[in-house]
Amino acid sequence: MFMRIICVLIGFLFVSCERDIEFTLLKTEPKLVVEATIENGQPPLVILSKSLPFFDTLRPSQLATSLITDATVTVSHNGVLYPLKGYRSTMAGQPLGYYYTVDSTQPALFLRGSLQQRYGLTIRWQGRTYQAQTTIPDLTRRIDSVFWRPAPPDNPPGKVALYVRATDRPGFGDYIRYYTQQNNGPFLPGLNSVYDDQVIDGTSYEVQVERGIIRDGQPEEGYNFFNRGDTVTLKLCNIDKATYDFWRTVEFNYSSIGNPFSSPTKVLSNVSGNALGYFGGYAAQFRTVIIPR
Repeated sequence: MFMRIICVLIGFLFVSCERDIEFTLLKTEPKLVVEATIENGQPPLVILSKSLPFFDTLRPSQLATSLITDATVTVSHNGVLYPLKGYRSTMAGQPLGYYYTVDSTQPALFLRGSLQQRYGLTIRWQGRTYQAQTTIPDLTRRIDSVFWRPAPPDNPPGKVALYVRATDRPGFGDYIRYYTQQNNGPFLPGLNSVYDDQVIDGTSYEVQVERGIIRDGQPEEGYNFFNRGDTVTLKLCNIDKATYDFWRTVEFNYSSIGNPFSSPTKVLSNVSGNALGYFGGYAAQFRTVIIPR
């Protein structure tokens, strides 16, 4: 009887201490968001937008108005400035986005990325200047072969796993990001798409390559496999340390969504002026495999 009274009193104590806590979120000015890349054999590509409130419900109209179309963007290489021109991307006459790249009408200023070269990015927008530097590294991770094997028996029939055999050049400090293309689809990064060479430095190794995905929610079961009949292209890119750190922290945060025990991680940007995003150089190589039905 005594223990029952104690339990009741403790219950009343917890109920009496319960209270609603409300937070008033501070309104902050939008920040510049930068997604800028340059790849060997390709011109620079820069997409600029304004950051959106974290707790807002995103709408297509809101995303459209977040795109920045009035910036002045230049890329520098070996002391030469290459002004970039803004273009609207459309589909069926409907606007999809806005990006900056080289001016195709100015052949003398047509810049393409090259291996082992350094590039600078300068963005002038609303009276402020933002800058970033990146390097397209050498190809230090060699693709020896790409092949497939049947998926484990507990998967749907017709699923296959993609594998790569590769060789890493001796010497720590090599970083990669990979993408896969399934048939005629876009190149998509894997759920965890960036890796260093701390374990495999200077070795030849074999590893499964998970299918690239669109990060629009939790991936479906078996997302990492391909189908019989697919034509799959692997895009393997050497990247510099700053590009690796950006995507490593982005992917860690993405995988931590909904996990109450995860630790918050700051996404590491290499753009000055307190901007968000990155400017990254990619040394890309490609291999294609046709999976029979």
